[in-house]
Amino acid sequence: MADEKFEPGSMNGHRAVVLVSGGLDSATVLAMAKQAGFDVFALSFDYGQRHRFELEAAEKVCRSMGASRHVTLSLDLRAFGGSALTADIDVPKDRADDEMEAGIPITYVPARNTVFLSLALGWAESLDASDIFIGVNAVDYSGYPDCRTEFIQAFEQTANLATKSGVEGSAHWNIHTPLIELTKAEIIREGVALGVDFSLTHSCYDPDKTGRACGHCDSCILRRRGFESAGVPDPTPYVD
Repeated sequence: MADEKFEPGSMNGHRAVVLVSGGLDSATVLAMAKQAGFDVFALSFDYGQRHRFELEAAEKVCRSMGASRHVTLSLDLRAFGGSALTADIDVPKDRADDEMEAGIPITYVPARNTVFLSLALGWAESLDASDIFIGVNAVDYSGYPDCRTEFIQAFEQTANLATKSGVEGSAHWNIHTPLIELTKAEIIREGVALGVDFSLTHSCYDPDKTGRACGHCDSCILRRRGFESAGVPDPTPYVD
């Protein structure tokens, strides 16, 4: 797993695919890849999620940060369901910390990061790139198994075994996870230092019809707490 720190501009000319969901984590990762000098190709997914506000946010983030290209790939995971984000299942609200830490929540989308990284891998190989950035976080992550170091390490190994460039030795694949050991507050501070406009981002699982965040889902709770802990004004419009 490659989560090393890059010197600003050290990767000038190198291409990288960055997964961009529209949330504050992926926006920060995009800014970090840009600062390192990568030529950024951003990838988002219209996977049948509950709303389109995060996709609109992803488009704004990529435009504001100057991604060389931004592709939104359609992939309807509603065909499988099994998650409060892709099926008619209530999103949990106002959960205490011990509840969030007790198990994998119903907002987990089965194998989502495995699918997303696999598609990012295919695009990156077609670009002659061997670097992929993803904003997974193993500290404030609501218990998702595909946000852990063990998963990223396993996928990186798979990438090097499953691609032409990896097998022929023309490239060594790196899955960069610069946020994986940071708290939400640390991520926000990093983003602020890099000039990320967090008002463009969207994190809520269950916003109202105008896009205002509910303020009560796990994602809203972690986001709001992160801004408070970071001492940074929260630009998020909440319902209450």
